Amino acid sequence: MTANTGATPLFALEAIAIDLETTGLDAARAHIVQIGTVAISRSRLREDQARECLVDPGLPIPADSTAIHGIDDAAVAGAPALTAVWDDLIRELDGRVLIGHTVGFDLSVLANEARRRQLPWDKPRALCVRMLAAVAAPSLASHSLDALASWLGLETRNRHRALGDAEAAGLIFIALLPHLEARGIRTLAEAERACRRLGGELERQQSAGWETPVGEPRDEVLGSFDTYPYRHRVGDIMGHPPVVVPPDTTLKAAIDLMVARTISSVFVTATGQPGLDVAEYAIVTERDAMRRIAAGGAAALDETVGAIGSRPLVTIRENAFLYRAVGRMGRVGSRHLGVRSDSDALVGVVSARDLLKLRAGPAITLADAIEQAGTATDLALAWSTLPVVVRSLLAEAVDAHLVCQIVSEEIRSMTRRATVLAADAMRAAGRGEAPCRYAVLVLGSGGRGESLLVPDQDNAIVFEGGEPDGPEDRWFAELGERLATILDGAGIPYCDGGVMASNAEWRGSLAVWTDRVDRWVRQSRPQDLLNVDIFFDAAPVCGALGLGHDLFVHAYAGGRESPTFAKLLGERLASPAYPVTMFGAIKTRDGRLDLKQHILFPVASAARVLAIRHGVVERSTGRRIGGLVARGIGSEGDLTALLEAHALAVSLTLGQQSRDIAAGLKPSRMVDLAPLSRKQRSDLKRALGRIQDIPTLLRDLMF
Repeated sequence: MTANTGATPLFALEAIAIDLETTGLDAARAHIVQIGTVAISRSRLREDQARECLVDPGLPIPADSTAIHGIDDAAVAGAPALTAVWDDLIRELDGRVLIGHTVGFDLSVLANEARRRQLPWDKPRALCVRMLAAVAAPSLASHSLDALASWLGLETRNRHRALGDAEAAGLIFIALLPHLEARGIRTLAEAERACRRLGGELERQQSAGWETPVGEPRDEVLGSFDTYPYRHRVGDIMGHPPVVVPPDTTLKAAIDLMVARTISSVFVTATGQPGLDVAEYAIVTERDAMRRIAAGGAAALDETVGAIGSRPLVTIRENAFLYRAVGRMGRVGSRHLGVRSDSDALVGVVSARDLLKLRAGPAITLADAIEQAGTATDLALAWSTLPVVVRSLLAEAVDAHLVCQIVSEEIRSMTRRATVLAADAMRAAGRGEAPCRYAVLVLGSGGRGESLLVPDQDNAIVFEGGEPDGPEDRWFAELGERLATILDGAGIPYCDGGVMASNAEWRGSLAVWTDRVDRWVRQSRPQDLLNVDIFFDAAPVCGALGLGHDLFVHAYAGGRESPTFAKLLGERLASPAYPVTMFGAIKTRDGRLDLKQHILFPVASAARVLAIRHGVVERSTGRRIGGLVARGIGSEGDLTALLEAHALAVSLTLGQQSRDIAAGLKPSRMVDLAPLSRKQRSDLKRALGRIQDIPTLLRDLMF
């Protein structure tokens, strides 16, 4: 069962609907006579996990209570005491959100029974469907269970019995979800926050002596965990260059080579050379050799590796974080991963032996869940665990730039998996296979590796051949539409600016894209310059990655050859806004400042402009600035100061967004300055001042 967090979408909650029948309506004195529960998983009642049991309260049941639920002393004669069923109930509730109608009453009864009988009790996270209905439909005349069932067109059964009322509450909760989403309430924390605003309802339940049904959204972090796999990449530990042999090599020769090199695998390809496309290779591991010898005896030593090697290779990107390698090995059951470059060339190998020291952690589970996702709902559930991981990494003092790169890795993974699901759906609909090789690109901050927790869809498709609106283009248009729909359903919303492969200007053949990029560079209209901001950060994530890599390299070469183009890009940064008054106060809006506008955008744009101008073919702001310094372009101190300003803005913005999500607020790029320490405010003012140096820096370094 996936753990619930404040960011978990309501439709993906692991929950349990509950109802109690009691000896009376005074929660302080009522004793339980019947318990009904039914699990809710991904917006579905789990009838196989429904339970109803009578409980002997240990005292006579009043007649007026029996008149309501029909349970009398004879009915509970011989039933177990509450102490006998309590442990089973606690196990059912563990890790789930409690759902009920006027659930504050049930929570109060459970808490009082636990105190009375000295039983263990920790109040679970809970949602009241009466309160959710008041949020979703405040104008309804009544929010009683029967009124809500009638409004939502639901049939109820066995009313005023515990399981019947629990089922009714669960069905109402599920039916309310689209009404809540229409009001912008999608997550558990958002629902908690909305319910907490119902002051009148809260006062009514508290005056009745009930527990507060819905708690404050929690600021969640994970326990202490090993951050090594989040700080390091596959390329840091991989074996390279990979050992490659031709297919006619005998198994004995391959074993001798593994022993001599102290390695546990060799790759097989016709030329016996590394550096080719990963699709060209098979792999033979020491385990493969042992199995072959166990099955065939000494004769197996004379077999050739071409007949033994496994393909296709299970691979991972050289720049992927180690947590993703751990997750992938666990998911596919492989002890070796081929390591590929951004252009899909085999450049190394990583083995389980290399990763032995690493512990599995929350982001590893996230990576595995994305790769296994079969629906947009599965993707949404995987994506919803990310804010808590981010909050925890920041709490462990992991560099904010690294945390952004982790967020970007997950966006790329989400886009890659959504593409696979979209292609599978097209195949199932009779649209066939892709008409030619293609690559899906992630653009903008996701491509740079600098995504925050408020992403939208910035993606494109490049395919091998075909004319605009031709059969190939129409196939990829449908793929782009399906991709966009899946990502939106998974929590990465449509791009407001339309930068999605579903739109014709963001897909095309390699020839079309080459002409398009050349036109952007040559004509340099205002819209072209906006496109450059997004496209020149492109990273291929799915399909024939080499197509995307070649296009990226071509774009940089064209940009470098056009000084006018670079100059026009730089002119847009001529007058950065300075939100500091003459008396040194930071100007805010409702106490918040847009750090993307004032720091992140100008630094990233300046680094991009200078990288294009000087041929630094990198995507991230840090690597671009590092490439400039390595070439002796500009003052290392000035450029490093910009990068430090960028890092501060990233850290403050990510921290704010993760807190907002946990609190049930809509995250944005606006940072609340009130909680900042005096030092943080001083550092922020210094960073804002550094941004004012960008125009001069560009003039000095452009040529």
